[in-house]
Amino acid sequence: MTFQDAYDALLARWEVPVEQLELADEFGTTHVNACGPADGPPVVLLPGYGATSSVWFAVAPRLADRHRVYAVDLIVDAGRSTNTGQKPTTPADLHTWLTNTLDGLGIAQTALCGHSYGSWIALTYTLAHPDRVDRLALLDPTDSYLGLRLPYVLRALPSLLRPSQDRTKSFLRWETQGLPVDPGWLELAGLAAKQPSTPFVRTKRPTDDQLRNLRPSPLVFVAGRSKSQNPAKLTQRVTTLNPTATVVRLDSATHHSLPVLHADEVVPALTKHLFN
Repeated sequence: MTFQDAYDALLARWEVPVEQLELADEFGTTHVNACGPADGPPVVLLPGYGATSSVWFAVAPRLADRHRVYAVDLIVDAGRSTNTGQKPTTPADLHTWLTNTLDGLGIAQTALCGHSYGSWIALTYTLAHPDRVDRLALLDPTDSYLGLRLPYVLRALPSLLRPSQDRTKSFLRWETQGLPVDPGWLELAGLAAKQPSTPFVRTKRPTDDQLRNLRPSPLVFVAGRSKSQNPAKLTQRVTTLNPTATVVRLDSATHHSLPVLHADEVVPALTKHLFN
């Protein structure tokens, strides 16, 4: 199976009509998978690194009942977005790219939801452009409130330094700790590891003062079995710095099993937050 075949196979599982959009800017072409009523309130979904926007197959169709959902392939990652122009090298570059994407979609203000690396982009974008975001949801956000655990980083290094399908699959099986990993998602993640892509922009964690001033107040999902960061410390940091935040701890979830395996818990809380 090719990467494109695996991507299409996950996209087919959305079980709603999906419009595939291509938006051009100075960075290249951004691919967006859109679904839901054209006049529905917008929600933009940003995937974790290596996951692609098709990973939202368990979440996007259920949000599309009432929202216009835009799932975006990151310009600095595998997927159908292509960085053929300016190379993003800083967080500010990513923020410019996301602003261009929102402008290209005709969105003045949106709900923004991200997972992992996508949550870091969503959070830092909201801090930089609060006028463009009216709701914020973060699924086990990394390098946002906490740094990554050293054992997680060390275990991930081989698949980052010498990417291969087998290394990526092995790493994901290790982190998901025996959960019933979706085979389609695992296949695509493995194939994505070998896709040519622009190096991802290195994360820079926001300061405590920046986080204290975060608006709007976020919804934060914490993976109770995450190997990427300490769930208790993440919860403490969020509730201390953002006392009005809504924190949902998913005790059975690991970092990489979100959002694939836990849509039954994620979607109700996310829908409530979007309409609060």
